[in-house]
Amino acid sequence: MTTKLNKALDNYCRRTGRALERPVVFMFDMDGILFDSMPGHCKAWKAVCDQYGIDSDPDEFYITEGRTGASTIDMLYRRQFGRPASDSEAKEMYARKCELFKALGEPPVIPGAKQATETVLAAGAVCVLVTGSGQKSNLDRLDREFPAAFLPQHRVTAYDVTHGKPDPEPYIIGMEKVGAEPWRAVGIDNAPLGVESSSRSGAFTIGVRTGPLPAGALLDAGADIELNSMTECAEIISRLLLLDRGV
Repeated sequence: MTTKLNKALDNYCRRTGRALERPVVFMFDMDGILFDSMPGHCKAWKAVCDQYGIDSDPDEFYITEGRTGASTIDMLYRRQFGRPASDSEAKEMYARKCELFKALGEPPVIPGAKQATETVLAAGAVCVLVTGSGQKSNLDRLDREFPAAFLPQHRVTAYDVTHGKPDPEPYIIGMEKVGAEPWRAVGIDNAPLGVESSSRSGAFTIGVRTGPLPAGALLDAGADIELNSMTECAEIISRLLLLDRGV
């Protein structure tokens, strides 16, 4: 793991033109990083698409994960009907999708996610949520499942951005919330669009392959390091927090 991390740190330096310093903020995506919610999201998106007469494949929502709900619906409308979704259509369809998702019950916490956030907090660094979701049922669980990790002022959701992932804006806002420079920030995401967003923001980017993506897909999207679990991610976080003493 040490060799893999050193290679990632070298890659980050080449990519950004400067070395990563000991991070002060770790920015976590929500779906697929904190909660194992993507299977439910895909099922809900497929169901709502069927109701609205839109052709879709459940697996495609793993690829487009990270988009805001409105952006996803607009994409679907343009593909199916050759026009953008109106504001009222997007709001109605997204509300229905949220109802369908909530009816599936609470998704489990991803193994290793609590360890990762607890490691950050124990070291005196800050956790920031950076999600393209506006799913209230999951957002409301954060205080219960991750107590003190994601303060209200340290959350970036679909309602806080003008341009969602893969635009770098969500992760840039995440850094701005705590006054962190990119070379002291880490983004953690499981989707190609989210990884691209983090990478473009200048943050050190960890891609965690918790969904049905081929090996290397997150590296191709811009991740500095690709991992296979949040348990591995917690180990990498602990090593990054030792950067001032050498990894």
